[in-house]
Amino acid sequence: MDRMIVTVFDSEKNAYEGGRALNELHDEGSIVLYAMAIIAKEPTGKVSVKQETDRGPVGTALGMATGGLIGLLGGPVDLAAGATAGTLGGSLVDMAHAGVGADFLDDVAQSLKPGKAAVVAEVEEQWVIPVDSRMEALGGTIFRRFRRDVVDAQIERDAAALRAEVDQLDAELKHATGQARGKLQASADAARRRLESVKDQARSRAQSLKREADAKITSLKQQATKARGDVKARFETRAAEIKAEYDARSLKLNQAWQIKKEALRA
Repeated sequence: MDRMIVTVFDSEKNAYEGGRALNELHDEGSIVLYAMAIIAKEPTGKVSVKQETDRGPVGTALGMATGGLIGLLGGPVDLAAGATAGTLGGSLVDMAHAGVGADFLDDVAQSLKPGKAAVVAEVEEQWVIPVDSRMEALGGTIFRRFRRDVVDAQIERDAAALRAEVDQLDAELKHATGQARGKLQASADAARRRLESVKDQARSRAQSLKREADAKITSLKQQATKARGDVKARFETRAAEIKAEYDARSLKLNQAWQIKKEALRA
């Protein structure tokens, strides 16, 4: 399963050892390490990145989730309260890309005190014992969550809402005259501009999903070549699942895009 994992340590030294342990688990085939970074919280409260793992094209394509999560962890300890209130602005975008909720961020933020360090990683793991046993042996406190799809659902909701708004305005325009018609036309034009913006978001998201899915499938297949028996089969099955998940998500985004194009032509 695709998970975001943050392991908090009392020192940078232990965090680096935790990073090495994840790489070893990847190399031995126990997990698939998609992306990883080591961060530290300075006495001032600032979070700094000490090391990032780049596995070539695969690592480059898969860094968005960990990057978004690191950006969120650089915020205040009461991050979750702000997120719930909808006051984080761009940080909400990071949360969407990371695919985690405010409760997870709050748990990590409460543990990641000044002077501590952490390993932030996106991994594919079939069971939690390999990571937990290695991290706990190094004194790490582990937080993990399944990644969830937030961005796709928001684009779909925006598409439906904007299409409904355009349809309503177009219907009113048929019966409006004079000054009222001019105001309605301006509102309809503004709604169509918002549709155009969401169309661009859908297209960009579809491209991003393809890069991410291709990179994960490549990484899983690489791991499968090193594995045997049931482990090899699980990696191969997961690669097929990711392909199917991408196809389904891409179809929904394309449908949302089609809704926008039809509305824009009206």
